[in-house]
Amino acid sequence: MGSLLLIDDEPTVLAAFLQTLARRRGYSVRVATSAADGLDRAAEDPPDVVLLDLHLPDRTGLDLYADLRRYAPRAAVVFVTASGSPGPVIEATKSGAFDYLFKPVTLDHLDRTVAAAFATARATPSAAEPPEPTEPTDDRDGLVGRCPAMRDVYRAIGRAAPQEAAVLILGESGTGKELVARAMWQHSRRAGRPFVALNCAAIPEALLESELFGHEKGAFTGADRRRAGKFEQADGGTLFLDEIGDMPLSLQAKLLRVLQDGTFDRVGGGAARADVRVIAATHQDLERMAEAGRFRRDLYFRLNVLPVRLPPLRDRGDDIGLLVAHHVRRFNRELDTAVSGLSPDAESAFRAYPWPGNVRELQSVLRQAMLAAGSGELRLEHLPECVRGGAGEACPVFDGFREFVAERLAAGSANVWDEDRAKVDAALLPMVLTRTGGNQQQAAQILGVARQTLRTRLRELGLAPTAEPRGP
Repeated sequence: MGSLLLIDDEPTVLAAFLQTLARRRGYSVRVATSAADGLDRAAEDPPDVVLLDLHLPDRTGLDLYADLRRYAPRAAVVFVTASGSPGPVIEATKSGAFDYLFKPVTLDHLDRTVAAAFATARATPSAAEPPEPTEPTDDRDGLVGRCPAMRDVYRAIGRAAPQEAAVLILGESGTGKELVARAMWQHSRRAGRPFVALNCAAIPEALLESELFGHEKGAFTGADRRRAGKFEQADGGTLFLDEIGDMPLSLQAKLLRVLQDGTFDRVGGGAARADVRVIAATHQDLERMAEAGRFRRDLYFRLNVLPVRLPPLRDRGDDIGLLVAHHVRRFNRELDTAVSGLSPDAESAFRAYPWPGNVRELQSVLRQAMLAAGSGELRLEHLPECVRGGAGEACPVFDGFREFVAERLAAGSANVWDEDRAKVDAALLPMVLTRTGGNQQQAAQILGVARQTLRTRLRELGLAPTAEPRGP
């Protein structure tokens, strides 16, 4: 069937697994315990598949990868590591690696991955020279996760990062869309140039054009000098447009022009040009909005060249534990606390709660709980009532939700997505507003959305805006 080369300084478990699979599948296995030994073996007899450990005693796996491909250009390379950091995954994917395995590796998962790698190697007549790998980024920004869906995200970042085309990041509020955008920028050719972010939902419509494109002196009352907009600020770099679905139709045409030819007009008439890569993000269904005439179809197609979809936290399994550990360490430094982790009952509550606000909500809950605890374990009494409820009875937001979905599916509804979201939002928004005493700004922060987005959603659902507390 072919040959496999394992390069790992601690190969015992993997080698045993591979020998078992080799007898079953009919391929040969060689083992190298250092980068130098692995390179010699690849030069002597180029393998079809390489399993390459990321951390070797004499070189990193990413550093070895470019040299390895010179001796085995057809080989399908699978990186193996015990680290959950996304940086190497992104760089490996960007460089052309076939896949990525996290230790501990199960026999079945290894079998499937190796079989797919052999199939790819056989179908690859030659391989282009890969770009030189760069050092992985520091992932203190919270892009954490090892679940299959997040590994797909890392691979998508690696595929998109070297490109110049627009990227559309899709996902619920609070899933980390800006983190993904920053990772894409950090691993791109524009990494040494500006990264500029703008939340389209957070800027009033009357000011958004000036924020994007700048204005000339005297363009409006108070414009006492020329001001560069986000496009000019990001010249040569990357512009991240969050909540692009909230951009008014009148500005969408102007954005399309910039994407097409790099030119735009400042408010007041001054022409300008900028070399900018645009990464957009939204929690909305832009395709459906385009069909309804609420988003330009041509702009949607222009943005949706390289889509990346982020999973909600409720679908990320054991990543909740990784995220808690990561942010406890981070917040201990920021808050001057000494929290060691979650008690067993608090951990059960965290895993049971559906996290409608996703990672951003988890961060908010952790901050509050750690400030309340100060030190030691976070116990159930330190958590908000809704999260505590998730350990036993259902959170009010999701009370009867499964039954509702089943009912709508049985009725043959053609609009289950919007109906489900409306039901959840109709329960969630009043609950959060009650918790904040009617303060919409605080509620928006908890939900991970702009205040204007919250107000718009309240109107759509026919919910009377809650009066906000007056200041002193």
